[in-house]
Amino acid sequence: MERVADAVATARAAGVTIGFVRVALTDADFDALPEGSRVGQRFAGNRDAMHADSPSTAVHDRVAPREGDVVVRKTRVGAFSTTDLADQLAARGVDTVVLSGISTSGVVLSTVRDAADRDLRIVVLEDGCADANPVVHDMLLSSVFPSQADLVRVADLEALLAR
Repeated sequence: MERVADAVATARAAGVTIGFVRVALTDADFDALPEGSRVGQRFAGNRDAMHADSPSTAVHDRVAPREGDVVVRKTRVGAFSTTDLADQLAARGVDTVVLSGISTSGVVLSTVRDAADRDLRIVVLEDGCADANPVVHDMLLSSVFPSQADLVRVADLEALLAR
């Protein structure tokens, strides 16, 4: 969290648009989950924790959104498929996304792939991501993401944004 908070502060200081995407389902969203959906089954199995009203779906106070930030709620793993995030970014003239996330093999992977399909430039904060499986995390960072994204450390973000 400390590294991500540093990245957000660095981006704010550089005048970068900050976006927050959170997975959070309403009762209607839970009711609409297809029975055969593995993602839906995982969400439904954690209904209390995944509910839009649950504190566990809120953005952490250390990086809380501010006036003017992009904030979207999603009902799937990737940041784009169930949100208007692409439209909001396009309306602001954003062509590059800098990603971090708590599930390298879920949220980050899905968002990298979708952002690449949308022809966005992608930067992944390699030390701003984590995964329950460190082997998968390392494999994604070393073998999968480099074909679609630039990888940088949080400490190098300021220099990247200055370019």
